[in-house]
Amino acid sequence: DARKLAEVIEGADVFLGLSAGGVLKGEMVAKMAANPLILALANPTPEILPDEVKAVRSDAIIATGRSDYPNQVNNVLCFPFIFRGALDVGATTITDEMQLAAVKAIAELARVEQSDIVAAAYGEKVGGFGPEYIIPRPFDPRLIVKIAPAVAEAGMASGVATRPITDWNAYRSQLNNFVWHSGLIMKPVFAAAHKNPKRIIFSEGESEKVLRAVQQVVDEGLARPILIGRPEVVAKNIERFGLRLAAERDFELVNPDSDPRFNQLWQHYHGLMERKGVSVEYAKKEVRRRTTLIGALLLKFGYGDGLICGTYGMHRLHREFVEDVLGRREGVDNLYTVNLLSLPGRTLFLADTYVNYDPTPEQVVEMTLLAAEEMKRFGIEPRIALLSHSSFGSADSPTAGKMRTALRMLHERHPELQVEGEMHGDSALDARHRLQIFPNAKMREDANLLIFPTLDAANIAFNLLKNAAGSGMTVGPILLGAAKPVHILTPSATVRRIINMTALTVVEAGQAG
Repeated sequence: DARKLAEVIEGADVFLGLSAGGVLKGEMVAKMAANPLILALANPTPEILPDEVKAVRSDAIIATGRSDYPNQVNNVLCFPFIFRGALDVGATTITDEMQLAAVKAIAELARVEQSDIVAAAYGEKVGGFGPEYIIPRPFDPRLIVKIAPAVAEAGMASGVATRPITDWNAYRSQLNNFVWHSGLIMKPVFAAAHKNPKRIIFSEGESEKVLRAVQQVVDEGLARPILIGRPEVVAKNIERFGLRLAAERDFELVNPDSDPRFNQLWQHYHGLMERKGVSVEYAKKEVRRRTTLIGALLLKFGYGDGLICGTYGMHRLHREFVEDVLGRREGVDNLYTVNLLSLPGRTLFLADTYVNYDPTPEQVVEMTLLAAEEMKRFGIEPRIALLSHSSFGSADSPTAGKMRTALRMLHERHPELQVEGEMHGDSALDARHRLQIFPNAKMREDANLLIFPTLDAANIAFNLLKNAAGSGMTVGPILLGAAKPVHILTPSATVRRIINMTALTVVEAGQAG
């Protein structure tokens, strides 16, 4: 006979509201069963606000349709990905089994750690599944990769698929490419890394970004991580960010405060630096506190196969440790960097973005050869433009002359390369324009490797392009010329970039033997 909400709410385990704002009162919530689940989904004002619930019931779990509170229930979580899976198998209808598959996939995703992108977008530090996180965020980039295959598989199982999927790995890889713009360009690198995972040292093992990246590296079987960090800090951060990592099982942990190899490492470092003003005591202190130095020394002695560092601090300081301990590859005179920028419609490599302020013609030649070699790891044939404010001899400045000299050396020593210059940026990226002003150009296609005359020009151009492009994705900086596989990232590096660079380091380590 009960006709009012207040008359039926007592002892209820669940409240599901799809009605009007404000109809559920605090005194009603107080009468519900222990640990009540309240789904107040009226929009724009829910049946009760989360703050009102918490004022009377600290044990309640509440979800709304609002993005400014935890546990937002939004149909964007399911509809796009149900349709994606249904369309991909040519389903004639959407069955109950397909809808249930979507529900289960969403529930499974809620139980793993939050995506770094979601955590950054919402400014949250929620550890993982719990009262404040019972459902994934609507813009979690992993939703399509989890839900669409589940729906597609259910469609096939229920007999409504007209185009069954036979290669599920290829299908998931295709979905990943929708999420990560770098997916296609990194595909040959990831394929090679999966075949032969290597021990990769992460100098900033306590960092949130590094830990999130390592979680995915472990999940994907890309590498065997070695983290440098204090055990209590690493463990605390793993718990804080809701990750599933466990020391020894998933990664090796190097404690800089008590590593048993300390004497071996500091003595070697002191031997390298004793004629550069480094005393015994200073060497000991540095090898306790400088994690990139520790990582470089571990790599030097073969305790790892590659090194990732630089997610905080200045690139130059990290590079000094790398040069002091590891040195340069045989036959290479300098270190350089190249950045990959994946843009809609084209992929560009830009050098030297971080190391040499005003490279000589010989250095321009060396960086060009090293960058061209690196491009081939990505399965890309280099087409090289030497850039300048001068266009094919139109100016006689020192930088223009330098690039002309470098071009002449490249043509003489490496006639097999597609390289042209010195030229403007628009001529580099538009072959038709280039051939109009210089019909005899040896390179007939758009350039994909841009060599700049100075560090200022390269770094400014790279950062402008990266930000102006909006949807562009970058890989790097890729360090060229080091004696061992090592890459120095930047503080702006995303989790995805760390993962990409880990895969690249694994491949380089494998090729180095």
